[in-house]
Amino acid sequence: MLAHVKFHGVSEFLRHCCQTKNLLAVKELHANVLKSSFFSISPGLQINILFTYTACGSSGILNSFLRCLNPRNPIPFNAIISHFSRNGFDRLGLHTLSFMHYNNVLADSYSLCSALKSACVLKDVWFGKLLHAYVVKSGWITSVFVGSALVDFLCKLNWIKDAAMVFDEIPVKNTVCVNALMSGYSEAKMWDQVIELTRRMLPLNLDVDSFTLSSILRACCGLSALQLCKQVHAKAIRNVVDVENDVFLQSLLIEAYGKCGVVENSEKVFRVSRNLDLILWTSMLGVHGRNGNYKEVTNLFSRMLLEGINPDGVAFITVLSACSYTGQVNLGIEYFELMTRDFGLVPSQEHCGCVVDMLCRAGDLERACEFMSRIHCNEDHSFSIAMWGALVNACIESGNVEFGKIVAERALELEPNSVSIYVLLSNLYARNSMWDEIEGLRRLMKSRGLKKDLGWSCI
Repeated sequence: MLAHVKFHGVSEFLRHCCQTKNLLAVKELHANVLKSSFFSISPGLQINILFTYTACGSSGILNSFLRCLNPRNPIPFNAIISHFSRNGFDRLGLHTLSFMHYNNVLADSYSLCSALKSACVLKDVWFGKLLHAYVVKSGWITSVFVGSALVDFLCKLNWIKDAAMVFDEIPVKNTVCVNALMSGYSEAKMWDQVIELTRRMLPLNLDVDSFTLSSILRACCGLSALQLCKQVHAKAIRNVVDVENDVFLQSLLIEAYGKCGVVENSEKVFRVSRNLDLILWTSMLGVHGRNGNYKEVTNLFSRMLLEGINPDGVAFITVLSACSYTGQVNLGIEYFELMTRDFGLVPSQEHCGCVVDMLCRAGDLERACEFMSRIHCNEDHSFSIAMWGALVNACIESGNVEFGKIVAERALELEPNSVSIYVLLSNLYARNSMWDEIEGLRRLMKSRGLKKDLGWSCI
């Protein structure tokens, strides 16, 4: 029946079935193919039909389908596992590898790497341990490709020591396996190990790439290692092609110099970057904010808007914090309203906290209370209590007893058993020598079974 149909036409038909989820049409085609001899001589068609089944939501046919494949030829199995891994069917990929092992189909580096990737995505510790044992027993640990995938899997599970042991067992290493282990060290904030691993690359005659330099720069940020940061910068200029267009590397250079306190170097990197996108603008804003250059933050943010860059939530947190420290209340409120009105961003707890802190620093307590009453950040009670507590603390600093009592009552309406609010209210009374009120507050706490946590120290 399919003698006159070219394979290209069948592929288009299967693609159409995937889009329309037409499972019945796939079954009819599968039946016709099985009746002909075309199925047994075309592994590509076999795999395409299986993929169409899974795309249509019918994965129950997998075992029956795998039994039709030649067990002496692992290539179709490898293609199936690879497809499942790349298209989000990770559990089916692991099931296929289990079928191969149970039916004595030899797994090779391709199937093992894809399976390790799927196990990593699923965070499947049990299957990962089985794979680890199989890789060691079968001798595939000597493959730099399988070893790199295993190192990456172990690092993603935060088993850094095990990953380092596997790395040491790989006889011939390459930059990929070094990057896999270095990524694990970076995620675990083991900055000294990142530097030590970098030093080991030279005796191994391994070149660094953009990923390696990025991991080292993260270590520079964690250690505030200025000299190493300069060396990495020089290495990037010499070795990375078109480094000025590498946004990720440029942003890390900006942040690394900023963490080391050398803001002028961050500005130089920012100025020579050819692709000034949102990431680089936000990085530069963060550097000025962390180094206390709050005027520069507001100026840079204005430039950013003039350049037509749409800021994200992180950029707004930085500029709102700067407005808080510089006392630019009206500008901060304007930016907060701009965020929701012009850019459609939903204020997070951090944004709301910046505005409340800004108003409290300026002594505008009534406005802060009004803001707290109308914002939509009150869904998280723990956050709301913290913000109301900040208002009470501001009342303590300003000596505004009456307003402090009103704010505390609002907070206790949300959380009647909040010990921290009672403690702040007690401090407010104590600051103004209102000892009778303090005694009444203590009796109220005792009647409700509330106790202040005792301070303690550990030597």
